[in-house]
Amino acid sequence: MINYVLVGDVGGTNVRLALCYLSTGEISHIHTYASDGYDNLESVIHNYLISQQVAIKEACIAIACPINSDWVEMTNHSWAFSIKAMQANLELEQLEIINDFTAVAMATPMLTEKEVIQFGGRHSIIGKPIAIYGAGTGLGVSHLLQVEKRWISLPGEGGHVDFAPNSEEEYSILNVLREELGHVSAERVLSGPGLVNLYRAIVKVDERLPENLLPKQVTKQALADSCIDSRRALSLFCVLMGRFGGNLALNMGTFGGVYIAGGIVPRFLDFFRASGFRAAFEDKGRFKDYLLDIPVYLIRHDQPGLLGAGAHIRQLMGYQL
Repeated sequence: MINYVLVGDVGGTNVRLALCYLSTGEISHIHTYASDGYDNLESVIHNYLISQQVAIKEACIAIACPINSDWVEMTNHSWAFSIKAMQANLELEQLEIINDFTAVAMATPMLTEKEVIQFGGRHSIIGKPIAIYGAGTGLGVSHLLQVEKRWISLPGEGGHVDFAPNSEEEYSILNVLREELGHVSAERVLSGPGLVNLYRAIVKVDERLPENLLPKQVTKQALADSCIDSRRALSLFCVLMGRFGGNLALNMGTFGGVYIAGGIVPRFLDFFRASGFRAAFEDKGRFKDYLLDIPVYLIRHDQPGLLGAGAHIRQLMGYQL
């Protein structure tokens, strides 16, 4: 009997591979590989399987790009491949390639109370839709529905919807970014590069010259209260995260909860907790009361992509989450 499946979480910088125990969904033997050290994803997986010395016949790999056909081209890396060819070369009976936020969405039913932090609202309602979004290198978005005893992830590219300003300051920022970028999506302000865009636009609106900062530098200056522009940028980032999350909740009535993933928010947790995030989440005019009870959770699990990839393939194989 095969006890394990291979799971992976692939980004532009790193590839994380692990084994998922079929009966419980537990993730183990996690290894991280630098993408630049390999010519293609297949060679990374082959190297991992050799190191583990375990027979694997099924695998599920989550990748940060749209998955629309057999041919996969990564958005933030040069790798491209055929799913069928990779499956044959690795001698797998089943190979599932899914979007990274499909995996994060599938992880949410597996999370324990200790693996999330709640920001407002009351209790999630079993059986109601769930929204998941997260800021990192980009802005990922997904929804999750429960149909009978199965979970169905609804992937999309929601991070690329238009940035919708809601104040004079935000309109001024939009005008600056539109001159630089043309179309300004939500991802242009809700991501690591987006935080830098907010900082730069805030300074330019005041007709001053911005510094050439990295996202971590903007965050560091904001938390140290050593730069008012950085602090304004981080405060606005939190507000926009709230407003965007509220929009997702309205779209599908996500009384099952709204989950925040991604690597950015955990870096300034106390700042985020004290920010205008929740007020902005609920600031929907006549529909404020609609959002009051919807809980928002920050995912604290170290590897939600791997956990969700495992959940996805386990469900396909007949296991109940």
